[in-house]
Amino acid sequence: MSIKKSGSAVWQGGLKDGKGTVSTQSGVLQDVPYSFAKRFEGEAGSNPEELIGAAHASCYSMALSLILGEAGLTAERIATEAKVSLEEVEGGFAISAIHLDTVAKIPGADEAAFQDAADKAKEGCPVSKLFNAEISLSAKLEN
Repeated sequence: MSIKKSGSAVWQGGLKDGKGTVSTQSGVLQDVPYSFAKRFEGEAGSNPEELIGAAHASCYSMALSLILGEAGLTAERIATEAKVSLEEVEGGFAISAIHLDTVAKIPGADEAAFQDAADKAKEGCPVSKLFNAEISLSAKLEN
């Protein structure tokens, strides 16, 4: 099976004074503005790192659901946040780390089985496999 999805971006102008828009094939994002100030100076709006974080959090949550299902468990709720670290390195910038923070409510799950599933999902998530960055995880099972 091969699935292809797309996202696109249009940029106009120089790095600091320019502006761009980002869109997705599905139309969920349509001409969402992004800029240097939104990425590096804290101005409100979207940027590549938050989009990567959203993609990673959603992929991880689905991977965890799959692994739990294989163990005969169904999550009532999985909430994941991916914190993406962009750092200045020699020669420019790089995404150096991503920290996944997940909280799940899973009826019938014990802590050991949950932590095992959470770790397997971190390693097996297709988006995790994409990055050349340290990926860490904090996983909490709710009662």
